Amino acid sequence: MRVYTIGFSGKSAEEFFTLLTKNKIKKVIDVRLNNKSQLAGFTNIKHFPYFLKLHGIEYEHNSLFFPTEELLKNYKNKKINWDEYKEIFLNLLKERRVEEKVNIKEFYNTVLLCSEKTADKCHRRLSAEYLKKFFDIEIVHL
Repeated sequence: MRVYTIGFSGKSAEEFFTLLTKNKIKKVIDVRLNNKSQLAGFTNIKHFPYFLKLHGIEYEHNSLFFPTEELLKNYKNKKINWDEYKEIFLNLLKERRVEEKVNIKEFYNTVLLCSEKTADKCHRRLSAEYLKKFFDIEIVHL
C-alpha cells in the first residue's frame, strides 16, 4: 500500500489537484497545526474541503500528526535545528502512540498534506516514515 505526502507551497491549484487526481487520491489528511492562515491560499480550511469534494476527495484534519505549537515556533525561530526538531517530533509521535491509534487500512490512496514545498525537512515525511516502521507501506512524495 502506498501512503503519499504533498506540500502545497509553490504549486498552483491546478497543479496540486492534478497531482491528487492523477494519483487516485481518495483522502487528504491535513497534518498542519495551522490551516486557517490566508497564506494557505487554496488550502485554507474555509475553502479546501469544498475544493477537495469537487474532486471526490475526503478531507481530515488529524491532530495525531501535528507538531506542538512550541516545537514549530522554536524551529521557525531557529532556536532548534532540523535534527533537534526531528528528534523531538518523532518522540512526540511515539508518546502519542500513533501506531496504535490509526487504522492503516484507512490510509489507502491517502495523502499527508503540509505546506512545505518538499518533504526533505517536513513533519509529513517524518510522520509517513514513522508509520512505515509499523506497517507495510510504500511512501511516495508528490
